[in-house]
Amino acid sequence: MIKALTLITLLLATPVFSSNSYDSIEKDLDINMSSEEELIQLVSTNPLNESFVLPNENLLEMAVNGYHKLVNKKLLDKGKPLTIVDFSLPSTDKRLWIIDVENGIVLHHSVVSHGRNSGNLMAEKFSNIDSSYMSSLGFYITGETYFGKHGYSLRLDGVERGFNDMARSRAIVIHGAEYANENFITNTGRLGRSLGCPALPVDTSKEIIDIIKEKTCLFIFGKDDDYLSKSQFINKA
Repeated sequence: MIKALTLITLLLATPVFSSNSYDSIEKDLDINMSSEEELIQLVSTNPLNESFVLPNENLLEMAVNGYHKLVNKKLLDKGKPLTIVDFSLPSTDKRLWIIDVENGIVLHHSVVSHGRNSGNLMAEKFSNIDSSYMSSLGFYITGETYFGKHGYSLRLDGVERGFNDMARSRAIVIHGAEYANENFITNTGRLGRSLGCPALPVDTSKEIIDIIKEKTCLFIFGKDDDYLSKSQFINKA
C-alpha cells in the first residue's frame, strides 16, 4: 500500500502556478480512485494517529479527491503533505490537520482561526470578496513565505474560481496570531478571529508553515450549500 503511495508521489512535478491554470484544471479532473481509497484507509488505520481526533470520513474523502485531482494536473510538489481545515467545527476544536500522504501520519493537529465576519464560535458565512473579512472555502496551493505585519507568513493561491481565487489579491495568508491560541478560548469561550486568514498559534506557526510551504495542498471546508453543489474538486465524478 505504502509502495503504491510512493509511486503516486513520484508523478508530482513543480510547475509555476498562475491564473491560466484554472481552465486547464476544469477541463481535466481524471483521478486514480484506488489511490484515493488507499490513502483514506492508511490515515484512518495508522496506529500513530490514535491520539488524534481525525477528520470525519466524508471530509477526508473530499480532501483526498481534490488532492489527487491537483496531483494529476502536476500542480503539487512530490512528497509534500495535505492540509485540511474543517470550518464546520467550532473554533474551540482543533480543526486543522496536516497529513503525510506517503505514510498516512498526522503531522500536526491544531486550532485555527476563521474570519471575523464569518461568525463567532462557528464559521457560517464565506466570501471571495476583498474586505469582506470572511474566510474562503475550497482548495488552495501554498505559495512562498515572507515576513509581514504578522511576522513569518505563507501566501496562498486559491484554485477554485468564484470561491477562493481572489485569495492572493485579498492577502489571505497563513500566519501566527496571539488570538489564535487555546488560552484565548479559556478567556472568551471561542478562538480569536482574523480578517479572513487561517491564523495559527504563534508558537507553532513557523513549524507548520515550513512543513506546508511551496506547492502543497490546503483544503478549507465549511457548511455552504453553494460550494458543496458547485465545487469540481470535492466530488468523485
